[in-house]
Amino acid sequence: MDKKELINRINKLKKEKNAIILAHCYQNIEIDLVADFVGDSLGLSQLAAKTNADKIIFAGVYFMAETAKILNPTKKVYLPNVSGCDMADMINLEQIKNFKAKNPNVPVVCYINSTAAVKSECDICCTSSNAIEVVKSLNTDKVLFVPDKYLANWVEKNLKNVKITAYQGYCPTHFKINAEDILNKKKKNPRAITLSHPECKNEVVEISDFVGSTTQMMEYCKKSNEKEFIVATELGVVQRLQRDYPNKKIIPISNEIFCPSMKENTLEDMLYTLENENNEVKVNENIAKKAINCIDRMLKVM
Repeated sequence: MDKKELINRINKLKKEKNAIILAHCYQNIEIDLVADFVGDSLGLSQLAAKTNADKIIFAGVYFMAETAKILNPTKKVYLPNVSGCDMADMINLEQIKNFKAKNPNVPVVCYINSTAAVKSECDICCTSSNAIEVVKSLNTDKVLFVPDKYLANWVEKNLKNVKITAYQGYCPTHFKINAEDILNKKKKNPRAITLSHPECKNEVVEISDFVGSTTQMMEYCKKSNEKEFIVATELGVVQRLQRDYPNKKIIPISNEIFCPSMKENTLEDMLYTLENENNEVKVNENIAKKAINCIDRMLKVM
């Protein structure tokens, strides 16, 4: 089957089954050809909630599909490939309970890149774009933060009166980016603005011109009058920026900076999932109730 026929079959089935496809920005760029929404994990789930779709195909990883199910309890959610997020999988229910027990009576903030079970044990959720505001909203001088230590470090740096005890998780993809990589790119592209994700190591964030979430970096490139950008994040974001802004020079750190789990989905997978409705994602009712409270508290801050 050629790509055109594949896309037509996917679109036909979406209409017949009242389904939508959500694609995270780290996905293979071909998924955009059939996606109804492309973006970051929380934003996609929120957009899905505003539709009358009965079924959601989430081209992403497991915690994203869980969040979509929590925010869309009456819709069926499917994950074409049951892939986990390496960072989210660094902490489980038992580990978050132990982390809290070692640091009693301290509010716990969890990054959206966490499983529903971990969210159910936390006080409030955050994204990479609102983490500073969320921690600030707690009006406390001590906070526990899971699972990403680098996002925690970045928040603490921006809120000097808050001591953050971070769980020692991290994103293996962003961990591959080093300060030396940035400096080498700057030498070859001296006029370029460096954009980095707060999941990057401290040494990378410190020499970046702008630090922000996936969406914030993409918006920066869109609105900036500058013409050259060194983009320190996952390759899927770089490729979409290159496609959307051909008159701007979008410079990747390396073509090796990609998330293997995020690159598993193909157009064939989208079709197979629509045809067979495989890998439906369900969340335990008690965990979902606790996790939605964690997310709702964040949404009140936004």
